[in-house]
Amino acid sequence: MTETRGPKPPFGKTGGEPPRKPAGQQPYRPPQAYQAPAPAPALASQDDDESGMRFPRTGARTTPRTRKARLRVAKADPWSVMKVSFLLSIALGICTVVAAAVLWMVMDAMGVFSTVGGTISEATGSNESNGFDLQSFLSLPRVLIFTSVVAVIDVVLATALATLGAFIYNLSAGFVGGVELTLAEDE
Repeated sequence: MTETRGPKPPFGKTGGEPPRKPAGQQPYRPPQAYQAPAPAPALASQDDDESGMRFPRTGARTTPRTRKARLRVAKADPWSVMKVSFLLSIALGICTVVAAAVLWMVMDAMGVFSTVGGTISEATGSNESNGFDLQSFLSLPRVLIFTSVVAVIDVVLATALATLGAFIYNLSAGFVGGVELTLAEDE
């Protein structure tokens, strides 16, 4: 490959040394659009003068502004409200069944059913019959079936009421404009 810029002159008389700067000359600094204010004499140090660090104005805000937006909920989609309320009510129904099972097991381990059942059978019994048997009436399978039926009814009712609430909200939002929200951004 050929050199197109022409021959280069040697750096110095000895050949490969770069030129040296005079001892008193400062390095080149490009001009700045805004000059840094001079620091106060008590707080000034040699590092502040050399770094060119700028300080904020005394009247300027140092905290960032929080952006806020005012929005209006003009419409709630009934289909999406129905789906969300259905899933939430199913979760609530499962929690209800599990809580009833745990509560029954704790009460059975504490002996509540046998103590209360003995008292009720003594109060309702006679010489010929033993009376009402609370332990067989409140057995775990019977309690779980009853709780499951209540949970299914709760799922149907909560889903229907939430969907109906979305329709009613849409009607009232048409008259009054809906709910206004103010959202702020965290920084």
